[in-house]
Amino acid sequence: MRHTLPIAPQFYVTAPQPCPYLPGQQERKLFTALTGDGSRALNDTLSKQGFRRSQNVLYRPACSDCAACLSARIRVPDHRPGRSHRRVIRRNAGLRREATSPWATEEQFDLFRRYLDHRHADGGMADMDIFEFAAMIEETPVRSRVIEYTEPVADAGGGRRLVAVCLTDVLDDGLSLVYSFYDPTRPMDSLGTYMILDHVALARQVGLPYVYLGYWVPGSSKMEYKSRFDALEVYRDGVWRDLGDPAEHARAPHPLAVRPITEQVASITLPQAVPAGQPAR
Repeated sequence: MRHTLPIAPQFYVTAPQPCPYLPGQQERKLFTALTGDGSRALNDTLSKQGFRRSQNVLYRPACSDCAACLSARIRVPDHRPGRSHRRVIRRNAGLRREATSPWATEEQFDLFRRYLDHRHADGGMADMDIFEFAAMIEETPVRSRVIEYTEPVADAGGGRRLVAVCLTDVLDDGLSLVYSFYDPTRPMDSLGTYMILDHVALARQVGLPYVYLGYWVPGSSKMEYKSRFDALEVYRDGVWRDLGDPAEHARAPHPLAVRPITEQVASITLPQAVPAGQPAR
């Protein structure tokens, strides 16, 4: 007789800490661990409900009096790049994409350090060493890829230089950009935007309907660029909806509109039970 084992993860809440996006706000996260054969199914299911992955943890903002952070994704079949995005694609036409297994290299780490030192010198990753970097790239219990972008080096006999990297999860309905970094000395090339556009092209090639971008935060200048993508959806009040006018999302929610943690956890949909001995598909 074959028995089924329910996937019943435990959820936890982090202690409040200063919000990195909105001054004066306190941030909390709801999170659960990714372990065992059901990790991929759990990642697929919770990603559709606004969760993000960091190594072997899935998390979602769960602030006590703020609901500004909205998970964002692009509808690939409906996406049409605007004029400025077409220029970004043309500027980076000489780059070559290569998808590899999630394995960290010294070249990646060197680029990562230059990116942090230039763009996020006071951020939470500023002190990350090569071992922590390797853990970020390699400790993945789900289907992940490292997408590298390189350009030819004129005097290197056919050699290529790494200019951008994205750690990407392959979900059952899309590509999820977990973390990306790039050469910070090339601001005019808009490499971060280009990687998103190229992921849209890649998802279209393989027949996946969405590209997940992480969180968009109305009122945060760091996140403003995400609202410029065509066919963008945000996850709000338990459903995905068109972004519409970004200004409509900037209004503060009513104090009673933020649900208690217990209600948030109770509303989470989990994957179906997995037959014992069979991995999630």
